[in-house]
Amino acid sequence: MWNELTKVLFKSGSVPWTASLVLFAFGLPYPALGQQTPNATVHTETETGSKLTKTRSGYENVPQFGGPNSVGGQVKSDDEVRKAPYWFEGLSQTVQPYYDFKARVKKNHGLSFGADYNLVYQGASESLGEDNAAGGVLRFYGTWSLLGRGSQDKGAITFKVENRHRLGTDIAPQQLGGEVGYAGLTAVTFSDAGSLLTNLYWQQSFNNNRLALVAGIVDVTDYVAVYGLVNPWTDFINLVFSTDPTIPAPNQGLGTAVWGTIADNYYVLAGFADANADPHNPLDGFDTFFNDHEFFKHIELGWFGSWENRFTDNIHLTAWQVDDRDAALIPGGWGMAFSFSRKFDDRWLPFVRAGYSDGSGGVILERSVSIGVGYFLTTRSDEIGVGLNWGRPSEVTFGPDLDDQYTAEMYYRFQLFQHASVTPNFQYLADPALNPDEDSIWVAGLRARVVF
Repeated sequence: MWNELTKVLFKSGSVPWTASLVLFAFGLPYPALGQQTPNATVHTETETGSKLTKTRSGYENVPQFGGPNSVGGQVKSDDEVRKAPYWFEGLSQTVQPYYDFKARVKKNHGLSFGADYNLVYQGASESLGEDNAAGGVLRFYGTWSLLGRGSQDKGAITFKVENRHRLGTDIAPQQLGGEVGYAGLTAVTFSDAGSLLTNLYWQQSFNNNRLALVAGIVDVTDYVAVYGLVNPWTDFINLVFSTDPTIPAPNQGLGTAVWGTIADNYYVLAGFADANADPHNPLDGFDTFFNDHEFFKHIELGWFGSWENRFTDNIHLTAWQVDDRDAALIPGGWGMAFSFSRKFDDRWLPFVRAGYSDGSGGVILERSVSIGVGYFLTTRSDEIGVGLNWGRPSEVTFGPDLDDQYTAEMYYRFQLFQHASVTPNFQYLADPALNPDEDSIWVAGLRARVVF
């Protein structure tokens, strides 16, 4: 097994200069395990449940409608002080005025913002076409609170712009699954789509944040069927462990959703969005939304353990339906998805997720079951994830008589220091449905993220 993985990563001529750059930039010798992060200068400390959360710019109360991968969730997570084996004390002191500036902007103007650059390299052991891919994504995002600052019932504009691109290879990582004959995506978000407007919506909370709505240019994967390891920038990168592969989530575009609590620990989420959205040309969305009337609709009922842990301690059932898309020649469809996750001992996060669809609507899988676990180190901000999936490809999308396929993914996210992490990632694809001559394929990857 290790010989095969080694050949994937280091086969002659397969690793582009971008992957070499990542290895050079982040491949520093690991320190002794006993080395700890010195105390950092933090801007605020707030009590969250039973844990003391330290932040750099005071972003603990940023409005957040969606899950960990939403803008609100991302800026909060990025602002937390990280425990890492490396600590560039001089760099941290140099950068702290930037965090102080962000804190003043939030205090004076209600604007919380962040940026990141993400890059990934993946290489496959076997392929029908290309066997390696590298890509990068540059993002700028934030939330501007204009109403109700200092209260639970805020009104805010949320925005996010991105540039997704290839890096030195013929294909982007999002295309690698198709190249190897796998019915799915080995890298969800790393495409060659170029510049995109992926969020621009108004968010409003009511009744002490027990009711909230969003309207504008939304990304339904920010809030539909989410759980604690859904973030493709920091957690699992394969589609089967991120957004449910039996849900045909549309591209980012015009939509609306409402979220409300029932009693103390139950919630309902419902909404709809343009099924023909195109984040390349967001203005065209007004035509498709108001004239074509082809929508993706969803409703979700769920339970959470506490407000602070509403994505890690979460059980929900999601139902969806999508209309026929006449211009795209894609028939409408419907389906349901279930998710269970519960964090134990503040370290272990097991999950079980399952999805069913009628196979229409452009779904990749018509049946899917995923199980796995995340492990969070207590001595530093590293994270380990392991997941297993069984999936049945959609006959409507890919044709009849395809074999079921199996997917395994394992990753270890090293938090190198406050502003950067690197994540080795291994995927095992058994019985790839579109490549019946291969019983199994290894995909080895390296992902890096730098936060600003």
